[in-house]
Amino acid sequence: MPKAAPSPSGARSGRFAFLVAAGIFLSRVSGLIRDRVFAHYFGLSEAADAFKAALRIPNFLQNLFGEGVLSASFIPVYANLLAREDEEEARRTAGAVAALLALSTSILVLIGVVATPYFIDAIAPGFHGEKRELTIHIVRILFPGAGLLVISAWCLGVLNSHRRVFLSYTAPVIWNVAMIGAMWRFGGRYAQYPLALIVAWGSVVGSALQVGVQLPIVLRLLHGLRLSLNHQTENVRTILRNFGPVFVSRGVVQISAYVDGFLASYLPTGAVAALANAQTLYLLPVSLFGMSVSAAELPQMSGAIGDESEVAAVLRERLNAGLRQIAFFVVPSVAAFLVLGDVIVGAIYQTGQFHHADVLYVWGILAGSTVGLLASTLGRLYSSTYYALRDTRTPLRFAIIRVALTTVLGYLCALPLPRLLGIDPRWGVAGLTISAGAASWIEFTLLRLTLNRRIGLTGVAKSYLAKVWGAALAAAAVGWLIHHFYQHHSPILAAVLVLTPYGLVYFAATLAMRLGEAQAFLGFAVRRMAASKGTSKD
Repeated sequence: MPKAAPSPSGARSGRFAFLVAAGIFLSRVSGLIRDRVFAHYFGLSEAADAFKAALRIPNFLQNLFGEGVLSASFIPVYANLLAREDEEEARRTAGAVAALLALSTSILVLIGVVATPYFIDAIAPGFHGEKRELTIHIVRILFPGAGLLVISAWCLGVLNSHRRVFLSYTAPVIWNVAMIGAMWRFGGRYAQYPLALIVAWGSVVGSALQVGVQLPIVLRLLHGLRLSLNHQTENVRTILRNFGPVFVSRGVVQISAYVDGFLASYLPTGAVAALANAQTLYLLPVSLFGMSVSAAELPQMSGAIGDESEVAAVLRERLNAGLRQIAFFVVPSVAAFLVLGDVIVGAIYQTGQFHHADVLYVWGILAGSTVGLLASTLGRLYSSTYYALRDTRTPLRFAIIRVALTTVLGYLCALPLPRLLGIDPRWGVAGLTISAGAASWIEFTLLRLTLNRRIGLTGVAKSYLAKVWGAALAAAAVGWLIHHFYQHHSPILAAVLVLTPYGLVYFAATLAMRLGEAQAFLGFAVRRMAASKGTSKD
């Protein structure tokens, strides 16, 4: 019989996925509050463009060395050592990875601070004058904070492997709170340009605090930290071998994001900030559902023990179950963004300098993002399955194909196409998100077909997708009717009046269809409520 030893049961795995999702939810909610406060003080101004563009550059460092790369290279090896109860070797491996990571990150931070003007020329050549100078100053402030966030990602890898997932995914809340505090404290006293610099310093302080809340527990789990630059042990060499392809893969994906920023910098003022606002909302279901399921499953898949057929059976079973969970939540997210996106964008961003016309602009960009939302989230779990198989090169090849397509299609849809269609050039940003979505579907298809040849048939049944799409579209129709007849409420009240019935109708419809995910979610909610009542009585 196939087995994954020693690993939690399916129920415990579901609990880990819930805790990851809960942590990500709190983190994302705090991020949305941060963006709302930011929109209040900056709107879609030149300072907003500069800050959003600047944030991308040090984030490149964080994303290259951060959570995604460590999840793919470090966690499979470290979690497998824990599964085999070789805690001493696990501690040595974690210490070596921490030391190598700290050294390489420090060097890159120093290079980044010195070379910032060249980065600006490369990623935002459309910025000039004071806008360009402000972007340079912000980037130089943010780079050290990005280095700290890389260490935070290492902490996340250790905590996840020890099933301490809630803390690791809620830690970014403190980063957002630090930036919110900076804007709240100084927003009414400074103009936009100096305020942007203050917010950047708030980001650095938040990065330090994010590491600080995780490190004590990590040190306790490791029984101290044995830093070492010894990279000759078998496990460290395995991590480094896996690290290379994933590093390049993440770099390729980041290049795609920078191509979007590069092209958006040539579009009218506000395009860069509007793209960033839409991406924040687009990434919410990706993080909540794609990342939570993938993060919970990767240690479980990595601990699978048996011969090749037994391991394949474990992976196939876990993958198919995870794909259904993701589709259950992401399909209604796509329908909501597409049909009710103005309600969602208005509730988050419409305040102060961010007006209703800006809401419609961001909604258009967000609607373009829905093209590839399901493919992106399902693709994350497929990539995690490859990583569990210690195969980091196959996802890299397909990521390169995706980025090449995104670059070519993005250029055509963002710059020449609006002119050919005779529409406002600023809508070229929506062309960027649509073209990226098309490329995501191609990458997902390649990932699935190749993996199916290795472990057997995987995927979400068409009948299941038809049911969740039917429920989501029916719920969206109800939400649209309510919004149509009650349009004159405040944005937040409108969101409550529209999105609450939307969610209830979708959940009721999927329960009526007896979908297992809906029934499991209801059962989990009932158990949690009963447990909370029992606790309160005690």
